[in-house]
Amino acid sequence: MHITFYKLQGGFRLVKLYQIIKTFGTGSKALRVIDNVTLEIKRGEIFGIIGRSGAGKSTLLRCMNLLERPDEGSVTVAGVELTKLSPKQLQIQRRRIGMVFQHFNLLSTATARENIAYPLRLEKLPRPEIQRRVNELLEMVGMTEHADKYPAQLSGGQKQRVGIARALANQPDVLLCDEATSALDPETTRSILALLQDINQKLGVTVLLVTHEMHVVRSICDRVAVMHQGRIVESGSVLDLLLKPSHSVTKDLLRQTEDTELLPAIADRHDGVVVSVRYSGAASWEPVLSQAISGTTVQFAILHGTVSQIKGVPYGRLTIRLTGADHQIHSVIEEMRRRSWEVEPADEIQL
Repeated sequence: MHITFYKLQGGFRLVKLYQIIKTFGTGSKALRVIDNVTLEIKRGEIFGIIGRSGAGKSTLLRCMNLLERPDEGSVTVAGVELTKLSPKQLQIQRRRIGMVFQHFNLLSTATARENIAYPLRLEKLPRPEIQRRVNELLEMVGMTEHADKYPAQLSGGQKQRVGIARALANQPDVLLCDEATSALDPETTRSILALLQDINQKLGVTVLLVTHEMHVVRSICDRVAVMHQGRIVESGSVLDLLLKPSHSVTKDLLRQTEDTELLPAIADRHDGVVVSVRYSGAASWEPVLSQAISGTTVQFAILHGTVSQIKGVPYGRLTIRLTGADHQIHSVIEEMRRRSWEVEPADEIQL
């Protein structure tokens, strides 16, 4: 493969949105879809924007390449403020921003090869250069054997691979993915997410994912912003948000991927204290619970538990019922916290 992208040192601010406001409609029918959003994305990271349907996340993504022009605020990509450019200047800068769509947006009368070549032909590149780059991209996304098939002959996952290859044709700095996996089955979703992660690692392309599915964010993202009613209500590393969600919307989204249904016989019991515990890193392997209750008469029952990984870092959650003397239960909880476990009352667990 000969495709190389211009890279800057890690941590460079690639995308900056400053006080973005976007309203649709006028007068009494005006609807503010983006409400004063400021956001920064670093070069080389995979950044997720998650929220419920109607939160404004797709509109925010389209503001990044000015497919939707903000009413107020500024958009800067790779040091260039897009909101100050003329239409011709903007057209040139958009080549540095690739976009992958939920429903693929392929030309139905063109083969996979021709779809990938389309943006290169618009740039009027020499035919040998177009052919070379298209072949490289077909190989990168695993579509060489399907190069001469039309979209109607391809599966959903294969169509999305072609869409990704086309978005990479002009060697962009950033790849915007608007619900790129929501139309795909779980197995195909995993393969497309693995492909995006591979592209990010090999080419250094910054990836922005808009999704309503927490498992997508958890799978490959470095950082995430949670949107609700046009605002970013919470943001940070994916691990931090999984372990310490502060906003109710984030907690609801997390419940989508956590099976919190407990056995009725257990749920009907009201003795003891039920706590929710989150942990990560080295604390995942330490016998924290057994050590915390050592020397006390406190007994415990694990009602629910999950263990997973993010970028190779293990993390988990337990729902535990503690029974015994109140002062000893308090002591056990404090000892778990001292050993780096996050412990909180499980009032919001769905029993």
